[in-house]
Amino acid sequence: MEVVSCLHVAMLVANLDRAIAFYTNVLGLKRIDRDLKYPGAWYQIGDCQIHLIEDIDYSANDRIDLNTSTRNPHIALGVGDLDIIKQQLLAANCIVKMSNSGRAALFTQDPDGNQIELTLVG
Repeated sequence: MEVVSCLHVAMLVANLDRAIAFYTNVLGLKRIDRDLKYPGAWYQIGDCQIHLIEDIDYSANDRIDLNTSTRNPHIALGVGDLDIIKQQLLAANCIVKMSNSGRAALFTQDPDGNQIELTLVG
């Protein structure tokens, strides 16, 4: 077996409109068309996609506390300017936790508590 690429990451969200606002307006990701009957939104990032799938029973009580550990399940995205992204997240009242490793990375959460790592690349 040879795995050659990452095609997509699927993430559950309780409120699709709220999630779309975060991924589109706060993170600035490009939404793409999808031809499926169940509620969701797809985003393209390079060769990979993020698939947001609405599950109204998804519990916000399952949120991970970023202050306890940054070694939790998460998606990692590369960014060109970590300081700008940090300011945008703070302006949107998002939780921001710098990486404990000392590298140029931070962790945040979407409105449903899905953890996102943003790492400086290039």
